[in-house]
Amino acid sequence: MARHLITSALPYINGIKHLGNMVGSMLPADVYSRYLRQRDHEVLYICATDEHGTPAELAAKEQGIPVDEFCAQAHDQQKAIYEGFGLAFDYFGRSSSPQNHEITQEIARELKANGFIEERSIRQVYSNADGRFLPDRYIIGTCPHCGYDKARGDQCENCTRVLDPTDLIDARSAISGSSDLEVRETKHLFLLQSVLAGEVEAWVDERADNWPVLASSIARKWLTEGLHDRAITRDLDWGVPVPADTWPDLAAEGKVFYVWFDAPIEYIGSTKEWADQDPENRDWRSWWWESNADVHYTQFMGKDNVPFHSVMFPATLLGTRSPWKKVDVIKAFNWLNYYGGKFSTSQRRGVFTHDALEILPADYWRYFMMANAPESDDSSFTWEHFTATVNKDLADTLGNFVNRVLSFSRKRFGDEVPAGAEPGEAEAKLGEEVVRLLAEYEAQMEAIQFRKAAAALRALWSAGNSYLEEKAPWLEIKTNPEGAALTLRTAMNLIHLYSVVSEPFIPTSAKTMREAFSLENDTATWVSRDEAKSLTSVPAGTPFTIPPVLFAKLTDEDLESYKNRFGGENE
Repeated sequence: MARHLITSALPYINGIKHLGNMVGSMLPADVYSRYLRQRDHEVLYICATDEHGTPAELAAKEQGIPVDEFCAQAHDQQKAIYEGFGLAFDYFGRSSSPQNHEITQEIARELKANGFIEERSIRQVYSNADGRFLPDRYIIGTCPHCGYDKARGDQCENCTRVLDPTDLIDARSAISGSSDLEVRETKHLFLLQSVLAGEVEAWVDERADNWPVLASSIARKWLTEGLHDRAITRDLDWGVPVPADTWPDLAAEGKVFYVWFDAPIEYIGSTKEWADQDPENRDWRSWWWESNADVHYTQFMGKDNVPFHSVMFPATLLGTRSPWKKVDVIKAFNWLNYYGGKFSTSQRRGVFTHDALEILPADYWRYFMMANAPESDDSSFTWEHFTATVNKDLADTLGNFVNRVLSFSRKRFGDEVPAGAEPGEAEAKLGEEVVRLLAEYEAQMEAIQFRKAAAALRALWSAGNSYLEEKAPWLEIKTNPEGAALTLRTAMNLIHLYSVVSEPFIPTSAKTMREAFSLENDTATWVSRDEAKSLTSVPAGTPFTIPPVLFAKLTDEDLESYKNRFGGENE
């Protein structure tokens, strides 16, 4: 089997993430990683907190604590939430790690040695009130493209256009709020993307046909518009320092690398963090060196991150002339909106991950987000849609099936799976349908199409309900107890099948379903075609228990309380 390297865009250290962040990167990467592991692939799922840059410094300043202390606390807080969502990272690192510092500096040295980094004098915004140069995100103003009045100096949150601080209208300091700004000359390092543009374009052309249209179209749009040389250093106290052995003057001035230069390198740095925990058995270069041709690398991210990962990061790696492994597939997502408006960390708009887990278990959220993943276009979260999905798909279609099958069987046949008659025409028909739907589910997961995969999974759950309604064991038992026992045994085998194949989407509930049956040596990671067709993995005589309600139905009172707490319309 192949080796799969999976990374999701690094969540920024500043603030708890909202559901839009979760569905746009970390959750789909987790679902895909879980599926690949079940299919016996070797998987390494890497993520980390993105800890450098202006917002971290500003947040630490607001709290009155050192920035390294702020980042350590925020990292632990985020990590706990992601564990609560069942995200099974192989390693969740930190971009402020020594490993990332070391690799970032080494890559910068290689780029300079190959002529792809140049020191230039530029004119930069200086705040007289603050007595310092202001990095891009320290400057707030009105976007010249869309008129958004809270745009930052590196990118407009509203229209996603990349900006320079001097582009902003009515600019002001994010530190003091002062508009007493002037432009002065200073020196910075530039990555010569214009020189690398041809190589990047050729690299994209080799791969982008295998990417979803969203990712490939964004990459090609950037290439068509032309790659410009990009400043990769900033005037900050917190970040990867410019190495003094290579740029002594800039190092003396305290320059650090731009967060968008070192953050993608943290994928590599985090892998080294993971390997350094067990160096005798883990080789980080075996995942990141192109000589290891068996590694297939997939990145997951929101559409705003695509330019950096499809153009800037590949340009960085190509310019080193070292055989770094570069991404094979970029899976990009559109926005998950909240009642038609954007989720926003800065404006605290929408449902945030810690609040979500306070309200309901993770599987409710995991299933809803993936079943409605914004793959082809933006999608919208509403409490009405969420409640309807939970009640129809999770509570009625899956949860109710599990409960009524096991409860009725216990009532009529005791605490062991009944034997009953031999399978007949209805069971053969069901087996063929399950095989067909399972193949569809597998195909969509292989294609990284989560909404379609969730639809196939839902159809699998529905097939069990259709079979149960057709056989009606509650009536069948009155005239044909052996036939009713067969129906229930078949339905129990469906529950076990659901427990296996549903694990990527709802891992906690899948585990609960699986543990309902006292099966010795139940180590199956997937369901073969023959097993799906025969539905005999749980033999007669197997002891079983009835688990607690898998998914509670949400009431009108629940709906109203959620809307009252979080808002029910775009305000």
